[in-house]
Amino acid sequence: MHSEPTQAVIPHASGSETLRYRATTIGVSSLHAQQRDGAWYLRAAEPLGDYPERLTDRLASGAREHPDRWLAARRDSGEQWRGLSYARALHDARAIGAALRARGLSAERPVAILSGNDLEHLQLALGAMWAGIPSAAISPAYSLASGDFGKLRHTFELLTPGLVFVSDYDAFAAAIEAVVPRDVEVVSAKIPTESRSSQRVVTPFDTLLSQEPGDIDSVHAAVHPDAIAKFLFTSGSTKLPKAVPTTHRMLCSNQQMLLETFPEFASEPPVLVDWLPWNHTFGGSHNLGIALYNGGTLYIDDGKPVNGKFEETLRNLREIAPTIYFNVPKGWEELAVALERDAQLRETFFSRVKLYFFSGAGLSQAAWDRLERVTEQHCGERIRIMAGLGMTETSPSCMFTTGPVMQAGYVGLPAHGVDVKLAPAGDKLEVRYRGPHVMAGYWRAQSADLNAAFDDEGYFCSGDALRFVDASRPEIGLLFDGRIAEDFKLSSGTFVSVGPMRSRVISAGAPYVQDVVVTGMNRDDVGLLVFPRLDECRRLAQLPATASVREVIDAPAVRAHFFALLATLNRNASGSATTIARLRLMERAPSLDLGEVTDKGSINQRAVLTQRAALVESLHEPGRADADVILAAART
Repeated sequence: MHSEPTQAVIPHASGSETLRYRATTIGVSSLHAQQRDGAWYLRAAEPLGDYPERLTDRLASGAREHPDRWLAARRDSGEQWRGLSYARALHDARAIGAALRARGLSAERPVAILSGNDLEHLQLALGAMWAGIPSAAISPAYSLASGDFGKLRHTFELLTPGLVFVSDYDAFAAAIEAVVPRDVEVVSAKIPTESRSSQRVVTPFDTLLSQEPGDIDSVHAAVHPDAIAKFLFTSGSTKLPKAVPTTHRMLCSNQQMLLETFPEFASEPPVLVDWLPWNHTFGGSHNLGIALYNGGTLYIDDGKPVNGKFEETLRNLREIAPTIYFNVPKGWEELAVALERDAQLRETFFSRVKLYFFSGAGLSQAAWDRLERVTEQHCGERIRIMAGLGMTETSPSCMFTTGPVMQAGYVGLPAHGVDVKLAPAGDKLEVRYRGPHVMAGYWRAQSADLNAAFDDEGYFCSGDALRFVDASRPEIGLLFDGRIAEDFKLSSGTFVSVGPMRSRVISAGAPYVQDVVVTGMNRDDVGLLVFPRLDECRRLAQLPATASVREVIDAPAVRAHFFALLATLNRNASGSATTIARLRLMERAPSLDLGEVTDKGSINQRAVLTQRAALVESLHEPGRADADVILAAART
């Protein structure tokens, strides 16, 4: 591996231009590409370097080399940052590991963590790893935002946990009483009120910390690289969540891939300010892993890019300057706007950040350009915007945007140690992965799920479609081309490529479009179910904050905007598969309980189409144009 400075002539969305970037280093590798039997096989020429046997080996080395440095920090009840040093984290992991081992826990009876990101969550997860016992961070939304606890019940039936942890028993009491068996121990960081805990004995978290370590270090030394470090659940964007056994080898190899992609992590310990949930692979494996693997510090951000919570993120970023910043596209969109308006935020945020990174969905070109514009205006230079492609089953990263293209939709080249296969799937290429970071199979899965997950060469079938920037020059890299299962045919037999269309609509519709679902299977034309960004639409319509959703979507200014959006989208349409004939503005947001959206905000196209079949039917009814449906102008 070698690295390159980021000042170069780089093909950008607007054409080739000389771009000046803040000094950093990006790993560069050469590509081996081969085509046989209709499939492409890609891999980096450089081998992956050595990595430790256990992720907790990095905790031990950190405690030796920089014992007083914070591994993680979070604001306490007094609004001050409370840090967990590497030395303290190791001390607590040994005690907690011994306490969990004394309880006879194992992969068959793991630790379930129901609450979100906090220091106790991290201490418990590290203690479980030290003892060779898997933990499973389960989405708090399954307990707090669900009406029937269906997904939470599903995870418990699949895992059969032997111990359950929550930060605050009172907040989770309803879910616990509905789902957690009476013979399963519950541990809480906050002592429950007497009325809440009268029917169940709840163990204080400090009880685990008081355990004598005993021979726990010898237990840790015997933990095999292929032992399960944790279970992560897939987002459930198509079916019920599946449990992914994530081993130490998977985590360590993937972190080494990240380090070789971003050598900057070795030059300066990374500092992260991060809200991304640890029950998802981006926050819990990728970001938290970067801090631990490279001796860095993660400041836990209790904000979130949603109404009412993003101000907390901004407050934290006014105080703590990250060296690399991660977020989902919605977070970057909100941050770019805030950076334009807030001088104090700009001074702190731009003071030492060297890399931007987004994942979870595609960043629209409009948001990309806005972020680059405010950065360049303040800093006199740009900061490299990076992205990757991966999934829970690959722990998570497989590809990075280390190639010469910088634009929305680009996913780049394979990381070191990753074998990539592009297999024909209709008129698209499905990307498949093989490597030390890929799971062996889903936990307690049906044979049908396992058979569908891997092809006959042992590659994991992702369901994502990619295409070359230039098929005659594979070394330039790849572009995201949607999800295979989302595409459909019109009644004419013409294929509609959903992923690229959805990205185009969200980008062109910014900032008034939150998300869209593409409709038209077996119908004459393409339609859209549009989930509007209500706060922006209210401003567009000059309505007060008290205006109802119905008033917003009925507002003449809003309807006129979306009518004009259809004209913009169709201006360069080449046929029925790219022409959008109609759209419906959705009054009701996607439902977590119905599986229409994951708790990180990803839309489930299939579930929305199923749950709202009647609305889809009326959308495509010939000649229909009511208060919700907007028809495109006839083309002449």
